[in-house]
Amino acid sequence: MIRLALPIYVELLTAVVAVGMIDLLWVSGLGEAAIAAVTVGTTVEYLAYGLFLAVPTGVTVLIGRRDGHAPLAPVIRTGWWLWGASSVAIAVPGVLLREPLASLFTDSPALTAGFLLVSLGGLPVYFAQTVVDGILKGMGNTKLPMRNAFICNGLVVVLDPVFIYGLDLGVQGAALATVLARLLTLLIAVLSVTQPRSLGPGLVVGEVLRTGLPMSGDFLARSLVGLALVEIVAGFGTAEVAGYGIGQKIMLAGVMVFYALRQAAMIRTARSEPVRAPLRLGLGSGAVVAIVLNVIAAPVAGLFTEDPAVAVGFLRWMTLNLVPFGGLLAVGGVMQASGRGSRLLAATLAGFAVQLPLAYMLSSWLGVTGVWLSMAAGTAVSLVGALAPCANGFAPPRDRAPRSTRTPAGPPR
Repeated sequence: MIRLALPIYVELLTAVVAVGMIDLLWVSGLGEAAIAAVTVGTTVEYLAYGLFLAVPTGVTVLIGRRDGHAPLAPVIRTGWWLWGASSVAIAVPGVLLREPLASLFTDSPALTAGFLLVSLGGLPVYFAQTVVDGILKGMGNTKLPMRNAFICNGLVVVLDPVFIYGLDLGVQGAALATVLARLLTLLIAVLSVTQPRSLGPGLVVGEVLRTGLPMSGDFLARSLVGLALVEIVAGFGTAEVAGYGIGQKIMLAGVMVFYALRQAAMIRTARSEPVRAPLRLGLGSGAVVAIVLNVIAAPVAGLFTEDPAVAVGFLRWMTLNLVPFGGLLAVGGVMQASGRGSRLLAATLAGFAVQLPLAYMLSSWLGVTGVWLSMAAGTAVSLVGALAPCANGFAPPRDRAPRSTRTPAGPPR
């Protein structure tokens, strides 16, 4: 599990965190308005990816189930068909609505709209890369997606200053550099995905969507609840919002460990490979991440602000949230791949149903500390809800024998 998860962690850290941070670093010389434009633009792009997440997730799980036992081409073909349909359905409205979107989040909508024009217009490239990575992960290969993420980040580092300052394109230059870097990475990545010899008939649209939609629902629910929490924290002042944002950015590097474990558990379960004690592994990872974040909280938060008290307090209280969160995501990977994704989503929503009203109530009594405590309570409820239907353990589905007991199906495709 750890060997499989480590490349995923590096990939997530570089693909999810680093690209936005690189863009922010390069545009920081253009002023606060430029920083705000890139921040809003990357946030909107992240939400758009949540709408598409069902496709690469479904492709990964179904390829893992079929690899060596059934034709893969129907799944791959379906993934690309859904990529085309989703790209049009998400990117076109996003581009057309870029100005109203920009006006919702920033006082400088022109800069933000310019960034969104390019970034949302380039979503098909971003989505295509996730489909390629989903295919590779379904085949049990997590190293090539990690390599692809490194290539993309290296290209962004080189192209950003050229487009932003060399060509004097400013904020739009950052978006253009990112889209171009992703396009070049995609051209390299597709060479690593070979077509199966046995094409097989038809599409499996319903199967891909049924498998992947719970993951999209989970992602979008977390994003929306995150926005609600920002609104609650904003009631206590700008310093609290800034501290919360800084703490979240620091915590994100640790949380990616849990998402890597979830993907690793999902891949192994889909391929009928054993996932031993995912709950214990997730809880243990949560404890380790919490300890590390407590140690680095003050010095790292101090790099972002002269008054790190709110950020440090947030990271300290997050110990109560990180431990159950690690367990929830590790168990969630098994549930997602074994056809219990809808139950996992229901448990997540139940946790949020507890968390949000609790955040309002506790914050009126304990201030922002009440918000932090509500996060831990909601995650604990979600974990209990996820474990409730799993009394029989986390074994692969009974209709499939463990992969190690089956006869190999021939040479790699």
